[in-house]
Amino acid sequence: MKTLLVLLGPTGVGKTALGIKIAQHFSIPVISADSRQIYKGLKIGTAAPTFKEQNLAQHFFIETKELDETYSAGQYEIDVINLLPELFKKSDFALMVGGSMMYIDAVCNGMDDIPNSDPEVRENLNRIYEKEGIESLQAMLKLLDPEHYQRVDLKNYRRVIHAVEVCLLTGRPYSEILTASRKKRDFNIIKIGITRPTEDLYNRINLRVNAMIAEGLEAEAADVYPQKQLNALNTVGYKEWFAYRDGEIESKEKVIELIKRNSRHYAKKQLTWFKRDESIKWFTPDDYQLIINHIEDICKN
Repeated sequence: MKTLLVLLGPTGVGKTALGIKIAQHFSIPVISADSRQIYKGLKIGTAAPTFKEQNLAQHFFIETKELDETYSAGQYEIDVINLLPELFKKSDFALMVGGSMMYIDAVCNGMDDIPNSDPEVRENLNRIYEKEGIESLQAMLKLLDPEHYQRVDLKNYRRVIHAVEVCLLTGRPYSEILTASRKKRDFNIIKIGITRPTEDLYNRINLRVNAMIAEGLEAEAADVYPQKQLNALNTVGYKEWFAYRDGEIESKEKVIELIKRNSRHYAKKQLTWFKRDESIKWFTPDDYQLIINHIEDICKN
């Protein structure tokens, strides 16, 4: 049976380089599972594969959407599932690489049937946000769905509002709806997790942020600043620079410090999410041959 290889892990762990090596071994392209690399104009801040890296292995879903385009995990599921039959015509394997938890879950498990937004409910929640701040919405979510409260980015008001809205419309916890069913796929899935010791990972994240600054992250953020309200830009590495330009952060040094801290927090959140999935086999980025052996051993049986 055809097999989808899923290489996942936290930001900064080294997925891109390892993914390219695996892609070259099987002579297959890379399907990016990064919810921000899919947008144009964010090369530095999202650590998107360089032109050189993309020449080593073909990549899908890199810089294919405009910043103001609406894109979701549900649409990503549809796009990848439609792409896979074409890739499987050429190989028994396909490879998905990334760290966007919802995107990966959408392809592997399918998205659940979430009700359409109700304008009246959404307007009321937006009004609460404007008058009382995100804290009131966070409190509502904690009461309605303690499990999702522990997972969601509580500073992302759009996600908090969406989760509360679904709870109110369905009378069920959002987390329960997300895990209610699992779609059957007509291909095997092998999940490979990549991790490092915490201190090593955090040091890599700090160094990577330094490299982004040297490459021109501040200028890249300035280019997209006029569109700062877009959901695509509500992400680490950009919102800190936006806050600096708005006078909310006093120095560039503080911006860099916050980007490093928020990137480390995101990596921790990713690992917490992935660790709940017992089907993931964990390796370090140096375990390339062990990973290849693991894949081939599974496919023999």
